Amino acid sequence: MNVPDDLRYSESHEWIKREGENIRVGITDHAQAELTDVVFVELPKVGRTANTKEAIAVIESVKAASDIYAPVKGTVVETNKALETNPALINTDPYGEGWIFVLKLDQPGDLENLKDAAAYKQQIG
Repeated sequence: MNVPDDLRYSESHEWIKREGENIRVGITDHAQAELTDVVFVELPKVGRTANTKEAIAVIESVKAASDIYAPVKGTVVETNKALETNPALINTDPYGEGWIFVLKLDQPGDLENLKDAAAYKQQIG
């Protein structure tokens, strides 16, 4: 499994990339492989606020539906509209074009509670 060293990770398999006061969020390579072929993504609404570990989006695959959780408290400032017409981007490029949403951080220190790549690799075995 691909686990980039420059990202942070949640226990629920979201990856997090810091971009100034914002974070870009998607699901990990491990998570997309478990879901298999993604066929639909319900994106959060821009302006929505979310608490840490709150369900914020939904991914549906041929196998199952899965909630996507906010890794930290924040406000949605952008969503990946490309997923509306091509949800398979999550499978083909989970750490690039398959990102799901961008949150404006309420507390930047919250990122310290997330896993680094080594800890995430240990979680997924």
